[in-house]
Amino acid sequence: MNPLLATLGGKLTERWLNLLVLPGALFLAVAAVGATLGHRHWHDVERLRGTLDDLAARPALDRTGTAAILVAFVLLTAAAASLAAQFLGGAIERYWLRFGRDPLSRALTARRERQWSERDAKVADAVAHAGPTGVAANGTVTIPRSTWARIQALTEARDRIALRAPARPTWYGDRMQATADRVEAAYGVDLAALWPRLWLILPEPAGRQIQSARDSFSAAARLTAWGVGYALLACWWWPAALVAVACASVARSRARAGLDALAGLIEAAVDVHGRELAARVGLIAPDATGLLAHDTGDGMSEVFRKAE
Repeated sequence: MNPLLATLGGKLTERWLNLLVLPGALFLAVAAVGATLGHRHWHDVERLRGTLDDLAARPALDRTGTAAILVAFVLLTAAAASLAAQFLGGAIERYWLRFGRDPLSRALTARRERQWSERDAKVADAVAHAGPTGVAANGTVTIPRSTWARIQALTEARDRIALRAPARPTWYGDRMQATADRVEAAYGVDLAALWPRLWLILPEPAGRQIQSARDSFSAAARLTAWGVGYALLACWWWPAALVAVACASVARSRARAGLDALAGLIEAAVDVHGRELAARVGLIAPDATGLLAHDTGDGMSEVFRKAE
C-alpha cells in the first residue's frame, strides 16, 4: 500500500508542478522583471542584477522561517495565476465554440459567410471553366494538372474559412458544426443527442485518442489565456508583448490542429460504432450488416431526445 501511495503522490506532485507551478512561476518571473525594469530600462541587465543583490542582502532572508514563507507565497501565487489561466482558458473555449446570437457574433458570422461565398464562387467558376483534356478508359474526365492545382488551391482557401457555409462566428464552431451536419446528412442522427451515449461504449484506445485531441484543444485555449496575461504585462514592460504574440500564434495553430483532429475522430467514431449503439438500444439486430440507415438514425435521435 505504501509504494502505491508513494507512486500516486509522486504523479500528483509532478502534475501539480507541470500544470500549475511552472507556468505560473514563469509568469511571475516575467512580471517581476517587467516591474523592475519598465519601458525605459527594458534591457538593463545591470539594474536587474542590482535589484536581485539588494533583495538577497536583506537580513530577513537569512531566517529559515522567512525564506520558507516567501517560497510558499511564491508557489501559492504561481498556482493561483495558473488557476486563473485555466478559468480564462475555459471561457476562451466557450467563446471559440459559441453559436453567437449577440449582434457582434451575428455580424462576424455574416462577414465570414460573405467571404466563404466569394471563395466558393471562385471554386465553382474554376471547375466550370476547367477544360478536359480527354476521357480515361473507365470514363473519368481528365483535366490539365495546372488547372487541378488551381482548383485545389481555391478549395483550400475556401476551407480555411469553413468546410461548409459558415453558421457560427468562428472557424472552431463551424468545424464542429460541419461534423454534426455531415453525420446528420449521412445517417439522419442528431450528433448532440448521440454522442454522450456513443462515448459510453467506445473502446479504450478510441477514447484515449479523442480525449487526447480534446486535451490538446484545451491546452491551446490555456496558452491563449497566458498570452492575454503577457499582453497585460506589456503595459509595464513592452518585451512581454513579444511573448504574448508568440503564445497567440502557437495557440492558434495548436487549437486548429487539435479541434480538427477532434472533429475527425468524433465523425470516425460514429462511422465505426454507430451501428453498435443502435444494436445496443434495440433498434437493429445485433447481427445486422451494412451502413447505419437513415430511418435507424432518425429512431436513435427520437429515442435519445426523449420528450424534447
